[in-house]
Amino acid sequence: MMKYKQAIFTLLVTLMFCVAVMPAQSASVSMGGRTLTLLGATLEVGKPLPEISLPDSGMNMTALQSLKGRVAILSVVPSIDTKVCEKQTHILSEENEGLDAQLLTISRDLPFAQKRFAKEAKIANLTFLSDYRDGSFGQATGLLIEESRLLTRAVIVVDKEGIIRHLEIVPDLRQLPDMKKAFQVARKLN
Repeated sequence: MMKYKQAIFTLLVTLMFCVAVMPAQSASVSMGGRTLTLLGATLEVGKPLPEISLPDSGMNMTALQSLKGRVAILSVVPSIDTKVCEKQTHILSEENEGLDAQLLTISRDLPFAQKRFAKEAKIANLTFLSDYRDGSFGQATGLLIEESRLLTRAVIVVDKEGIIRHLEIVPDLRQLPDMKKAFQVARKLN
């Protein structure tokens, strides 16, 4: 009986060790059939948005925690200078039907490029935040693409307490997220 207990104990310790050293499974997306690896901890609905500060288009630091108090939609794009990212940003700006929420676009573009884009596109109702410095937002949210170091395409809806209530990570970077669904979730939170 003692050998049986010892064998079970050894097995449990071995399993615990294997689980402890096993690398975390990485999420992935694709672009044109090519699989891309996402780095960092994956966001979860029902959990708070990570405590990260990012520069806006005027180089002023904005803490994501400062979004508390109002519903927020975070539109995450690889680069605003691509057609799909541009379309996603215009949908957020122009098709939200007067939604009472903070509207943000986050990319790894330089703040100066974001400011130029907003001016040329005549977008004044969004806040642009940049993860250009070190990819800390991408790492903290699991949205950083290993191969390109850009952010993957996603939309996140956060409630007034800073809790994630909707998350869509688009499986193929060439596709748009369902922005209408994000708008519906945000409306229900107000």
